[in-house]
Amino acid sequence: MINLQNYSTQNIKNDLLSGALVAVALVPEAIAFSFIAGVSPVVGLYGAFIIGLITALLGGKPGMISGATGSVAVVFVSLGIAVSNLYPDLDKEALSMMILHYILLTSIIAGLIQIAIGLFKMGKFIRLVPQPALFGFVNGLAIVIAMAQLPFLAPENISTFGNDWLAIISASISEHAEMYVIIIATMLTMYFLPKVSKAVPAGLVAIVVITLITYFMHIDTRVVGDLADLSNVSMPSFVMPDMSLFTWESMKIILPIAVIVALVGLIESLLTLSVLDEMGGKRGSGNQECIALGLGNSTSGLFGGMAGCAMIGQSVINFTSGGLGRLSSFTAAVLLIILVVNFSHVIAVIPVAVLVGIMFMVSIGTFEFSSLSRIKYMPRADAFVLVAVTVITVFEDLATAVIAGIIISALVFAWEHAKIVSKTRTDEEGRKIYELEGPLFFASVTSFNEQFDVENDPEEVVIDFKNARVMDSSGTEAIDALTEKYQNAGKKLTLRRLSEDCKKVLKTAGPFCTYEEDDPTYKVAVNK
Repeated sequence: MINLQNYSTQNIKNDLLSGALVAVALVPEAIAFSFIAGVSPVVGLYGAFIIGLITALLGGKPGMISGATGSVAVVFVSLGIAVSNLYPDLDKEALSMMILHYILLTSIIAGLIQIAIGLFKMGKFIRLVPQPALFGFVNGLAIVIAMAQLPFLAPENISTFGNDWLAIISASISEHAEMYVIIIATMLTMYFLPKVSKAVPAGLVAIVVITLITYFMHIDTRVVGDLADLSNVSMPSFVMPDMSLFTWESMKIILPIAVIVALVGLIESLLTLSVLDEMGGKRGSGNQECIALGLGNSTSGLFGGMAGCAMIGQSVINFTSGGLGRLSSFTAAVLLIILVVNFSHVIAVIPVAVLVGIMFMVSIGTFEFSSLSRIKYMPRADAFVLVAVTVITVFEDLATAVIAGIIISALVFAWEHAKIVSKTRTDEEGRKIYELEGPLFFASVTSFNEQFDVENDPEEVVIDFKNARVMDSSGTEAIDALTEKYQNAGKKLTLRRLSEDCKKVLKTAGPFCTYEEDDPTYKVAVNK
């Protein structure tokens, strides 16, 4: 919760101003993501307010901004298609209402899944995401943020140009010359103003000044009011879930989508938390963020809003504008609904180009340019993960990209460590000693078996595991199989310095283990 006693006057001012800037920037984003999901802009605005408010108060990272996001909205597209196929006879208005109810119920269930993940302390698994995958996520998301602004600049009748990109660009500049000028002016303001003064967020200055200029000079440019009619937006109210959806046919559609929404939301939120941790140095709580986001999504669904998650673009805006406390994200959420409900006529005259310019600067600030210089010094596998996650984030979705990055990194790790070597010597008693070194697990079993010459070994053999570690049940099975080979050859085998835990798991080889003073105490992973 917000504790104003811990705030200085400077911090309160920074949080309030930064929150105001973010609130304005949230409006077109929420509207745009609603269009992607195929619902009324009000659904996205309600989601942005409710999720933002709850995560501001209870989230795992002060100052992190959450709301309706593109990554979650894209998942709802497939939900809309599935509902359309399930109800082919409904008219357009009835079908739109049915899709909305499916989205609301899906948001509630996704939130409950996220709460469960947080309660079971599974948020820590974000630590499994390797640094190259994190770089790839950030870079890919920066590109996605920039690409999301391009439709605002698209020329009319763009389909008539085919794949002639030069003609598209030329037509865009010709039709939207004023927008390009405003975008450039916004970006220059955000770049140079902080060098002069950081008293007021540069983005907020750009919005206020350029909006006043365009309004009083009657400059003909696209404004927020052109995106949607916000004149009849009211405060959110409780919406009873449609009980007719609690059928097997409906749940076959809702439950898989809810799981995907929950995972996509958590992955983006926890990665955003990690990015802000890197920027600010203070570590947030992943499990707390899971619970807060789940509460936000379930509450949003109960009050007519769509599910969402952390917004890295707005979070970076807030962070770089000085909004480091919970008051900033709280201000953003509350001011958003106040602006939309009571000052929609003011919001309506803000040029879209100003917000596009702000998001372009966010994209530039989000992109990890240092990763480009590091990539040539990285191991090839890490470089491949970075590029792969970036590309998949851009062309597919965040969840797929991150999971792919983890899998690739895990396979590379297994491949690089799939080697176990041995040194051999003969002691005074004529026994051959194998001194193993390296991890023994599923990927190194073949390498382990290649170390031994059962047929030509002497009558007594000792395998010393002092510098080796048995990692899983595949390793213990390999030891058992090797012991059996020596038994069948009529030779005596002794196993030294295995952990007590490992000895208990061994079946064939167990009796051949000897005790040593420096036996290891690690535990081997086994399948039960």
